Amino acid sequence: MSKPEILMMGPYPDWDLVDLEGRYVVRKIYEAKDRDAFLDAHAADIRGIATRGELGASAELIGKLPKLEIVSVYGVGYDAVDLAACRARGIRVTNTPDVLTNDVADLGVAMMLCQSRGMIGAEHWVRDGSWEAKGLYPLKRRIWGRKAGVLGLGRIGFEVAKRLKGFDMDIAYSDVSAKPYAEGMTFIADPVALADHADFLFVTLAASAATRHIVSKDVIAALGPDGMLINISRASNIDEEALLDALETGALGSAALDVFEGEPKLNPRFLALDNVLLQPHHASGTIETRKAMGKLVRDNLAAHFAGASLLTAVV
Repeated sequence: MSKPEILMMGPYPDWDLVDLEGRYVVRKIYEAKDRDAFLDAHAADIRGIATRGELGASAELIGKLPKLEIVSVYGVGYDAVDLAACRARGIRVTNTPDVLTNDVADLGVAMMLCQSRGMIGAEHWVRDGSWEAKGLYPLKRRIWGRKAGVLGLGRIGFEVAKRLKGFDMDIAYSDVSAKPYAEGMTFIADPVALADHADFLFVTLAASAATRHIVSKDVIAALGPDGMLINISRASNIDEEALLDALETGALGSAALDVFEGEPKLNPRFLALDNVLLQPHHASGTIETRKAMGKLVRDNLAAHFAGASLLTAVV
């Protein structure tokens, strides 16, 4: 029996690629110089897509693959996959939830600490001789005992909140409804009111058409010149132009961001700012978690082609 053919949208670690190439005919569209010609050559036989959260699978692409049966996403976010197109054709979709939750929460809290205490600048202060030449590093802001807001109390948001409790923070959250598991936290339905309450606003909600720019100009203004915005979700959840305007004018105190519109080619306005911590979309970037994510992608594909139940079905 011939191997099923799958379309790989972007590179995976070698430990996943070796296994995938042993089970399937892997067509790597990200290596193609002419993507249209590549699809013309291979589209008719593609039965699966192995993609990443930020790469997804568009309706246009799905429409070109007449034998497509499954889209397996390496990542928890699947907003870049056209679910309506998949549902219309009975195409299954899977993602990799849970296995990356704790690492993403860890990085979000680490970003808060790093930015609030000025740790990157302090490290340069030591290395460039400023400590010896200029004396003590400028004072920064404390974390413990202050107010945190968590926008989206799903898996990742809840783990962020658990970690913040260790800093004796006053924690509030916003979601579609109050959560019974949010013990010791205050529910604030309106994101603007949540931002007004918070010194640190964590954006941890799933991205969708409904959440696009939910962190609006008004939310950013409510967070204010002493506030910090931390985004470990999706760039589309934030009005990036409004965020840049606020950071440039000081209307927002600071930000710590792991995701950007158009990444990895981010808006150059970010690079001129000294009140934003920039990270390369690597919140899940540990060896342990990436291995677990890859295994879940591979296990979902294997289950599908064996006619078994999917492990983490979205559609």
